[in-house]
Amino acid sequence: MDYKSEMKELREVLSTAGYHYYVLDNPTIPDYEYDRLLRRLEELEAAHPEEITPDSPTQRVGGEALESFQQVEHPVPLESLQDVFSPEEVEEFVQRMEEALETVAYSVEPKVDGLSVALEYRDGVFVRGATRGDGRVGEDVTENLRTIQSIPMVLPEKLPRLIVRGEVFMPKNVFHKLNRQREERDEAPFANPRNAAAGSLRQLDPKVCAKRLLDIRVFNLQLVEGRGFQTHSESIDYLASQGFQTIPRGVFTDAGQINAEIVRLGDSREELPFDMDGAVVKVNSLSERTIVGSTAKCPRWAIAYKYPPERKPSRVTGIVVQVGRTGVLTPKVVVEPVRLAGTTVTNATLHNQDFIDEKDIRIGDTVVLQKAGEIIPEVVEVLKELRPEGTEPYHLPETCPVCGAPVARDLDGAAIRCTGAECPAQLHQNLTHFASRDAMDIDGMGPAVMSQLIERGLVKTPADLYFLTEEQLADLERMGKKSAKNAVQAIAASRERGLERLLFALGIRQVGQKAGKVLAAHFGSFDALAQAGEEELTGIDDVGAITAAYIREWLNSPQSQHLIDRLKEAGVSMDAAQQPTGEQWKGMTFVLTGTLERFTRDEAAAMVEARGGKASGSVSKKTTYVVAGENAGSKLRKANELGIPVLTEEEFAAMLGEIQPEHQD
Repeated sequence: MDYKSEMKELREVLSTAGYHYYVLDNPTIPDYEYDRLLRRLEELEAAHPEEITPDSPTQRVGGEALESFQQVEHPVPLESLQDVFSPEEVEEFVQRMEEALETVAYSVEPKVDGLSVALEYRDGVFVRGATRGDGRVGEDVTENLRTIQSIPMVLPEKLPRLIVRGEVFMPKNVFHKLNRQREERDEAPFANPRNAAAGSLRQLDPKVCAKRLLDIRVFNLQLVEGRGFQTHSESIDYLASQGFQTIPRGVFTDAGQINAEIVRLGDSREELPFDMDGAVVKVNSLSERTIVGSTAKCPRWAIAYKYPPERKPSRVTGIVVQVGRTGVLTPKVVVEPVRLAGTTVTNATLHNQDFIDEKDIRIGDTVVLQKAGEIIPEVVEVLKELRPEGTEPYHLPETCPVCGAPVARDLDGAAIRCTGAECPAQLHQNLTHFASRDAMDIDGMGPAVMSQLIERGLVKTPADLYFLTEEQLADLERMGKKSAKNAVQAIAASRERGLERLLFALGIRQVGQKAGKVLAAHFGSFDALAQAGEEELTGIDDVGAITAAYIREWLNSPQSQHLIDRLKEAGVSMDAAQQPTGEQWKGMTFVLTGTLERFTRDEAAAMVEARGGKASGSVSKKTTYVVAGENAGSKLRKANELGIPVLTEEEFAAMLGEIQPEHQD
């Protein structure tokens, strides 16, 4: 079989398997077999990039990040719906329709709480997707939509043109997992799945969107050429036959049936994979819809029933404090169990001390709870008339409940944070950051290895990494003797990374890579930095008062001092690495894009900085040169638009003095 035929067959097999897995929830081949076939297709496409097609399963992982989204004018407006809030208003809607139309049937379906989009197909191939925007003009998010596995890239029937409307959402299980991860990183959790979906779909980097595992349900046929339909239900059945995930629905003929279905949907909302913020009632006949028409904003033939948020009181029995991986103390209120929106609630987040003070929440209080976005329990108010005598205002502890180190409020925010450099609650985060590529660059010591080291009690601080033996590492899962030997060598090599990398690796608040370089260049050694006061620190370029305060706070901590002593004992260099310096490129800004063959982007950026230049991640009018490697994308296009000089990798290497440029006769 030639490579073209093999690629065609692989695309068909993988597309069919993906449809059964993501749409029908009925896998037809094992995961490892799917991965093997996908890897083979990736290899063939790498060897023959001219044969890559837009519908290839490999194109769902996301391409190069975009500079911005382009505007899209919708051929058929994406209208919003008129909200109603009671059974009586539903009855009034039905009465209006019956007065205007002879025989009326209604489709009733759950309203997905997500982000509305239009998907456009030409000759059966997905060509563009756009957000709703204001209903008439949206944003082109095609590349992000390609990452959603349940959107078919090619349809069985090749109609000239087809536009469908759907709601992109984040499945509940994905939402909960994402929020747990964000809380572990001390990032603000998403309030609800809709916010999470909207934020994900509007990421400029499709690879970020791909990791969010979004899904979609199609609920309307906007435009079709080459076919005709009598009813909404008929059109949705057709879309389901073409591989779309569609909204479950029923057809009813009177207000009593409709209201009963609305109640049933509300009672069963926990069973759905998506968050539901209402029920939609639509006239089923497409011709009857044209008779009643639309207002300037909404169709007259549909309404959205909004369920009232369920609120219940419960008594506060305690407040517990958790310490996140970056040291932030997060209080949670413990309440007597109460059934709320389909689940039993026993606790709710209190966010921070400011939130507690604002609502004056005390142990013993009766509080009113609801689920934000029907998902996250929150305290709405305190019923102070039910407050028992003798209650006291609550304050977060002054020392870390895990390690006992003093806590301090962020100088630039509401978070209260443990200051301990060796706090067990932060150990995994600290270790992973310490060993990361931009820090001490210890190859082979990723998050999974760090988890095992912590579980076995082999490390309690980053300094302990330097005392590990090959035997200890070889005993870890999936390590082995060879990997253990390589890891020990990588740990040993990291001793000589220099002060600038060490300062970044220590995780001092607001000391990133740039600040690490500036501090290392100014002081030359850790001991010299340790003697500096806040006034001296703020006199350094790029070190502000807040950063100086964080540095001094970290240096004064007994845990930090113990960690530094242990690192010195391990032989870790505390001096600035000797870096070549120059000023020949001073005032010049370079942007690196695409794949470079001679160096990594980090290596190329370091060479620019060593010559006094600046390496930037985005193209602007201030950019001096753009260095374009293979598969350069939006940055190259923007450089051309702005008239910024573009260098090939060979020309860049020639400027560095790495090679002699080729001369043409």
